[in-house]
Amino acid sequence: MPGNECDDSLAEGFARHANNGFHKLGNDAARGLRTIPVIGRIAPSPTGRMHIGNVYAALAAWLAARAAHGRVRLRIEDIDAERDIPDADRWIMDDLSWLGLDWDGDVVYQSQRIDCYHEALQRLRSQYLRDETDDAQSSDEPQPLIYPCFCSRADLKAASAPNDGDGFRVYAGTCRRLSAAERRRRIAAGERYALRIAVPQDCHDSSANVNFLDHMYGHQHFNLAQDIGDTVIRRSDGEYAYQFAVSVDDRAMGVNQIVRGRDLLPSTAIQEWIVRQLNSVDAAISNSVSAEYIHLPLIVDARGRRLAKRHADLDLGVLRARHTKSELVVGLCAYWLGLIDRPYPCKACNLIAKFSTERVKRHPEDIRVDSQSLQAIGLSFAQG
Repeated sequence: MPGNECDDSLAEGFARHANNGFHKLGNDAARGLRTIPVIGRIAPSPTGRMHIGNVYAALAAWLAARAAHGRVRLRIEDIDAERDIPDADRWIMDDLSWLGLDWDGDVVYQSQRIDCYHEALQRLRSQYLRDETDDAQSSDEPQPLIYPCFCSRADLKAASAPNDGDGFRVYAGTCRRLSAAERRRRIAAGERYALRIAVPQDCHDSSANVNFLDHMYGHQHFNLAQDIGDTVIRRSDGEYAYQFAVSVDDRAMGVNQIVRGRDLLPSTAIQEWIVRQLNSVDAAISNSVSAEYIHLPLIVDARGRRLAKRHADLDLGVLRARHTKSELVVGLCAYWLGLIDRPYPCKACNLIAKFSTERVKRHPEDIRVDSQSLQAIGLSFAQG
């Protein structure tokens, strides 16, 4: 990766600690202040050019790790063949370099890790849900941790209960209640099926609770039975689902600092559950230390719509074609993160010393892109 033109003193300090730095993670304070190396990650999907909302999140993830003298891994999440765009991974890496956001080690491609997901799945398929209290299951037919789901999209839409916020739907458990014999019959008949991971069905079961500290939004509590439900980990077309691949990868890569949008707070609960199950069958990679989470407010347009690649919102390809300077884009994102009091041109490496979760969490509301923001990067057209 090309070097950044950082302030000399900052560059020297970072060089001393980047490869073997250590940081006290907040979740470990109660367990004796154990000090471990910080490993963060930037994990884009190659479904198009990065937009300014992606830059905002990537900058936060990069700064959080670098401020802790930690490492940043780059993972290209390219397992959704229907949505992936050829060469988008190269656009992303070029844009990150243009922004001054480097990474450590080789780039990880999820499409090259299918065997790893398959191996993890096979380990879990032999397991049964512990402390199961499902009255629909007989005592001699325990609930498999992984089970086939034959429901169509229409079935799921009709039967699932929508959750608050981001449209998360709790599965009604239709196929969970099938007998083992019925599952075998339908598979033998050639019916298409996805695979789901079961969660405790009794909301009063202590194992159904997932608690974690988010440095932006504080203590988070999710009840897997009420809030999440049994979740698809492999689709009916054989593709592995986001929740499963991300959980396997973060665990294998030793990622212990996760920075992303607040819309993924519920996803954290099911990912913690998946990792918990993987740890129980594979102690060799068991992560005994909880991850440090920072979920960020979303960047939205004038109508409150979240920026997305499919809408070409403030696309970096467009901005670069207009000869927008990378320092302007970084400065605007730093302003949104609360690191500077107004948007002005700056380099990412010169923001490391300014980064702290205390500064970031002063601004928990979603950030609306307005004309002032656009003017800060030399644009005057209206979005929406």
